[in-house]
Amino acid sequence: MAYFAGGCVRDLLLGRAAKDYDVATSARPEQVRELFGRRKTLAVGESFGVIIVIGPKPAGQVEVATFRTDGEYQDGRRPTDVAFCSPEEDAQRRDFTINGMFYDPVDSRVLDYVGGEADLAKGVIRAIGDPRARMTEDKLRMLRAVRFTATLEFQLDPATADAIRSMSDQLHVVSAERIAQELHKMLLDPHRRRAMELCEAVGLLRVVLPEVSVGSSPWAVGKTGKMLALLDGPSFPLAFAALLHELSVEVVRDIGRRLRLSNDELDRTAWLIAQQDVLRSAPAMTLASLKRLLAHPHRDELLTLLRVKLLAEEADLHPVLFCEEFLANTPPEVLDPPPLISGNDLIRQGLKPGPRFKLLLEEIRDSQLNGEITTAEEALTLARRLQESPGADTP
Repeated sequence: MAYFAGGCVRDLLLGRAAKDYDVATSARPEQVRELFGRRKTLAVGESFGVIIVIGPKPAGQVEVATFRTDGEYQDGRRPTDVAFCSPEEDAQRRDFTINGMFYDPVDSRVLDYVGGEADLAKGVIRAIGDPRARMTEDKLRMLRAVRFTATLEFQLDPATADAIRSMSDQLHVVSAERIAQELHKMLLDPHRRRAMELCEAVGLLRVVLPEVSVGSSPWAVGKTGKMLALLDGPSFPLAFAALLHELSVEVVRDIGRRLRLSNDELDRTAWLIAQQDVLRSAPAMTLASLKRLLAHPHRDELLTLLRVKLLAEEADLHPVLFCEEFLANTPPEVLDPPPLISGNDLIRQGLKPGPRFKLLLEEIRDSQLNGEITTAEEALTLARRLQESPGADTP
């Protein structure tokens, strides 16, 4: 026998498109490999009864797992051993009732041994069996419970919530990468504010992000919560920057390294944090400063961050509107024109590279962006004048 299992069954009953499909079967791993062939299967978890079947492109990879019960968990993630069993027994080892159902596509029927259909109807996230036992087996389930509750707009079962609250400190045994993966899913979902509120309520936020944990302060009425709610389809760096907006760049970088974010995600988040308030004074900025910032590849995210921040503060949106009008009326070749000269041009003019060399180029670029010079000849003349000014390096 073979059934669809887990999240895809939940999504089917909710009328949602499943992101992926898992299959649970009575076939042993070696039988699955024999059936689909060695070239179409990957034995990534064969010792745990799991085989990846490589389907056609539209289907992608499908995880096929033999019905099993798990032995003792010693690392807060994986069992030390497994034993093959019946579907009823397999359902008991799964995390939450709404994820513990099977679907028989041949007979078009749901097999529910854990009360998943009833909890779906009531909108409840409930651990299967003893909540503490389920969380002990895999500590990441504590974050997953919060994510499912928030993203599905459900309620967290009180007994499950109590178990998480009492065990929240144990989340530290979970790898940073797995925690970051859950944060990604929470912050990219439209219900990101509620996810963070729930993390705070059950004590997980002070473990994952103690720097932003607000203790008894209600997230729902705080500025950070409002900013998260106002975001519409953000990237992870933008949502993360909204969450961390009250922290310094140095602290944000420490958090990113602790969570082992990619260099791109960390740099983008840190840049947004560093620049988040600069454009508040956009109408008073020099053309050069304004153009430099609005020509940045992530300027749209910066404007979005400032917009939601001003809205959360119930402040005037004039700085954002000013920038948007400036962009609409400024052609790309005016916003970010090619530099008039390069370092090689300065060297050919006899200027010696030194501590001031880079500053010279930046001052020349500012003059260009301000519209004060428009030709290479004017740029070189300015370079010589700056080089000859008091305190400048001599060639």
